Parts: sequence; structure tokens; C-alpha cells
Amino acid sequence: MKELIKKLVEISSPSGREDAIREVITQEIKDHVDEIKVDPLGSLIALKKGKSGKKLLFDAHMDEIGVVVTHVDDKGFLRIDMIGGVSPYRLLGARIIFETGAHGVVGVEGETMKQAGEIMKSLDFDHIYVDVGATSREEAEKLSPVGTFGTYDAGFIDLGSRLVSKAMDDRIACAILVQTIKELETPKDDVYFVFAVQEEVGLVGASVAAFDIMPDMAIAVDVTAGPDTPKSFKRMGFKLGGGPTIKIKDQASVSSSKVVSRLKEVADSRSIPTQYEVLIFGGTDARGYQTTGRGIPVGTVSVPTRYVHSPNEMVDYKDVLDSVRLLKALAEEGI
Repeated sequence: MKELIKKLVEISSPSGREDAIREVITQEIKDHVDEIKVDPLGSLIALKKGKSGKKLLFDAHMDEIGVVVTHVDDKGFLRIDMIGGVSPYRLLGARIIFETGAHGVVGVEGETMKQAGEIMKSLDFDHIYVDVGATSREEAEKLSPVGTFGTYDAGFIDLGSRLVSKAMDDRIACAILVQTIKELETPKDDVYFVFAVQEEVGLVGASVAAFDIMPDMAIAVDVTAGPDTPKSFKRMGFKLGGGPTIKIKDQASVSSSKVVSRLKEVADSRSIPTQYEVLIFGGTDARGYQTTGRGIPVGTVSVPTRYVHSPNEMVDYKDVLDSVRLLKALAEEGI
């Protein structure tokens, strides 16, 4: 499965520009599903048919955080804005790859040591720039004109039990859904797999993907910030390597108690290690499904992840494999 993960995370497809990742996922799953389509917003929706008459939906968002060029100055330096939750501190010194194929390095202003120090205390996008190696506005505009999208330029690293890359959020969940599709032979319910667009800019794809499906249960699969590093969030206790988490709540939604109980019941019946997650910030596509139509019971299965929204997000490979086991088990046993 590591080769699949590598293939998905290294594709550059920020929110609103998911064509490249959608095409790769389509090729991976098209021979393993009964139906497949792309909705008007660009989300990829696949179906594996069951016999119970009930509908189960698994979601992973295809997009990743990124940047967009907003201005090019006379010396060829680019100004940018964020697409999704991009911290200027995470960007500083990072490499960016643009959809044109151009590469750049993020720098920060500062005419004196004192000024540079003051800027760093409250760094924002007004004080950073991207250097694409151009020496003039004309040269830079040929490489990355205003409106060009970009993402972190950081590849996949296999550390054995730990995997590192940009875009684990949420390509690791995309990989989990793809692998579940390939391994799942006899689902009890109709199982819909949604690879949603534009989660990072407001749960856009998930908010409409289920309108013509209206499943009996929806499960968002995403990452969650791993609180197991030194001096990390003391109010959360899950960790890398402890199994996928079953979300109780975050800032965007409260999981259905019935969904939480069913996930735990299935996990225990298959001896799949899990952890409970009470996230004190953020949200997932579960919120989008929860408020669709007349309402859908939702939950979230998360992969504990260190350094979320950085160029080097880290997951535990066993947590990934156990996530596949959990989704497959729920699909086989039914909701």
C-alpha cells in the first residue's frame, strides 16, 4: 500500500484544482466498483452494491492546502495568498511547486535586523514572497502569472513504521478508501465512496455530494493532529500507532452516538485497535454530510498525524492499515 500512498500524496492538487488527483484515483478504482461518476462540483463518487437496501457513505477529501499568486513585482518576486489553512510560518523557507511547473522558495522581508525580528513576531502574508528565480516581472509572469495555484513541493519519505509527506491531509484517507474498495468483495449495504473537492476551503464538496444519495450513515475519513509530541496539547490523549481514532466531537460537529457505538462495536469484534478523539479545534467533511437534506447521522474515523498542514505530515503505517480494516469490516457487517 505504500506505493499507492506515495503516488497520491506526491500529486499537486489544491482546493479547486483537483483534476489531477481525481484522474489518478479514477484509474485506481474504476475496475473495482459497480458505478462511478463525477458530480457538478468535481467530487468523484463510486458505488459498490450490497443487498440490504441501506446506504453507507465513506468520504475522503481529495484537495490539499495551497497558495495562489496575487501579484508579481518589477523584480520578479511573487506575492501569494493562502488556499485553506496555510500558516506563513510553515511556508517560510519551504519550496512551492506551481501548476505551471515552476518552482519557488518562500522568503520574508526585513531591511534591518530589528525590522526582521518584529515581522517574525507576527508574520503574515503581507511580508512573505516567493522567489521563482526570475529577474523581471515579465519573466516571472511567464512562469507563474497572477491566479496561478501552487502547493508545497515535498515528496514522500518511508521511515518504516512512519510515513512522511506533504498532503497526507487528506490523501492518506484517499489511499485508505482506494484500498478498501480493492479489498471489499461482499458489502452488506450499498457503499458509496466519495472523494470530495474543496474541503480545505469550507467543506464545499461534501456539502452537496450526498444530496442525491441520502445515505443512512456517513463516515468522514480524515487526519487529526497528533498530540503526542513534546509539550503538545495536554487536553487530548490519542497517539500515533495507537490505531485510528473514532471522533466524539470537534469544533464543526458532534458525532452521532449511534455511529460512534457502531464503529466501536465493529472494531472490537475484529480486534482492531481504536482510540477515541475529542478534537479541540478544526472539523471534517462530517459537518457537510450532517447538514445535508433532512440530515444524515455522521461520524469520523481519523488517522493521527503529526505536523498537520506542514510540508512534512507524519502518519503511522499500522494506523493506516487498521483504518482499512475498520472500514472494510463496517461495510461487510453493515450499519
